[in-house]
Amino acid sequence: MDEGSTSQPSDNNKMDSSKEAALLALMDRTGYSMVQENGQRKFGGPPPGWEGPPPPRGCEVFVGKIPRDMYEDELVPVFERAGHIYEFRLMMEFSGENRGYAFVMYTTREGAQRAIQLLDNYEIRPGKFIGVCVSLDNCRLFIGSIPKDKKKEEIQEEMMKVTEGVVDVIVYPSAVDRMKNRGFAFVEYESHKAAAMARRKLIPGTFQLWGHTIQVDWAEPEKELDEETMQRVRVLYVRNLMLSTTEETLRSEFSRLKLGSVERVKKLTDYAFIHFYNREDALNALESMNGKVIDGSPIEVTLAKPVSKDGNKRSGLRSSYGGVAPAGNYVDSNFLFQSRDDVTIGLGTGAISDGFSVRPVNLPPHLGSPYAVDLDRCVYPFLPGSHLVPVSLNTLKPSQLSSAVSLLDYYCHKNDWSLPEYHLYSLAGQEGKMLLIYKVVINSTRSSFMPDKACTILEDAKELAAQNALWNLDCSINSPGSPVNVSPPAPSGSGFLSFGWPGTGIHEVHQRSRCLKKLRGRL
Repeated sequence: MDEGSTSQPSDNNKMDSSKEAALLALMDRTGYSMVQENGQRKFGGPPPGWEGPPPPRGCEVFVGKIPRDMYEDELVPVFERAGHIYEFRLMMEFSGENRGYAFVMYTTREGAQRAIQLLDNYEIRPGKFIGVCVSLDNCRLFIGSIPKDKKKEEIQEEMMKVTEGVVDVIVYPSAVDRMKNRGFAFVEYESHKAAAMARRKLIPGTFQLWGHTIQVDWAEPEKELDEETMQRVRVLYVRNLMLSTTEETLRSEFSRLKLGSVERVKKLTDYAFIHFYNREDALNALESMNGKVIDGSPIEVTLAKPVSKDGNKRSGLRSSYGGVAPAGNYVDSNFLFQSRDDVTIGLGTGAISDGFSVRPVNLPPHLGSPYAVDLDRCVYPFLPGSHLVPVSLNTLKPSQLSSAVSLLDYYCHKNDWSLPEYHLYSLAGQEGKMLLIYKVVINSTRSSFMPDKACTILEDAKELAAQNALWNLDCSINSPGSPVNVSPPAPSGSGFLSFGWPGTGIHEVHQRSRCLKKLRGRL
């Protein structure tokens, strides 16, 4: 094996001779070279006979949970099953053990996708399962706290003076004043190494541009989606809109090619989602409308990129350009669509804003709450000196209450009942996990309600209990009897509670949805 200039000679000395012989045999069989440098061992890169540039982005996978005493002689044959390997990089400890993870670059994206399909959660040794997912070389930096009057050309020129390898700068105009930027930009470099070197130079916090101390961090790469998923998308993502542009205007503009082709439009601040009845009309509109000027602003149109619905965890969805994606991620019957504009950058300074731009708020998972999906939940800037007017719950509209807990309070207030009391209980779930459940007591009606599911998160348990109470109250109003009184049950063996509601299937969710929407309409 060849040794790079930065490798540690003791690494090979500590490897037993049989393992070294196995690695040499692998090199003889494949014709690949192997070199160790900077804490990693590179197998190939390029492979024998390779001509031209390295494979494009999306061809590399990350491999985790590798046994520490497993090396290329065992790993490479496994990953060769998925496709032709361009390079295999195993992260190494000084002791000679691996660090538990590696990167495998294939010559094609199909090879990388096949590796994920075949080898994710693959039992590499008895009882040892590896994880495989796509790896994207990050070539983009986020640059914050830049003057808002600087244009793209000025920012790019300045960044090329202080860093090497700059290939592009992405700047978004303010939603309020298109002549100004949003106070941040994304700088694209020719390689991950160039971006890393630039970040190292700029990260200390003492570096200034135009007299401003700038903030620098990695921008999270946009997630690559498989072709099969994208082939199903019939929603367009439109950005760079004026705040004054209406949904009616967008519907009219995007229906010009074919009347009646637009199913619905959802506009959120300066971007929107245009839903079409079929994909062909969406693609035609994309080609026709991209770059078109609407209300004085040139718009950008792309296919919306769906995010899996189970991605909305408490850790937050990740946006395309670094940060937590907003609640403006759009839900339809098939997909949760992700905006690529409004981002919260994790620099410890809070969200980057336009001053007056509207930003959707991250929502908690509403456990299938039927009235939370369609709300435009936004926050607006609170300006010093604004006149404050005290309000009571009676002055609000049901549409202003997004959670079941708030709606239940409102319901009780409107009926001159005492506010609901929440009594917390716990029970043991599977594998000893603590599950939480609330009983809701409304003393004025001498009734209590408890849902048929327990939760692991306190807020979720309370929200679910309020949903259940609202549903039961609505049903009791429509029936001749009094509200159903539900007593605390004994836990079932599964760790969940099964009582109260007749079932937990999708039909029941829709039934509850209709009840709650009807209740909201009456209030």
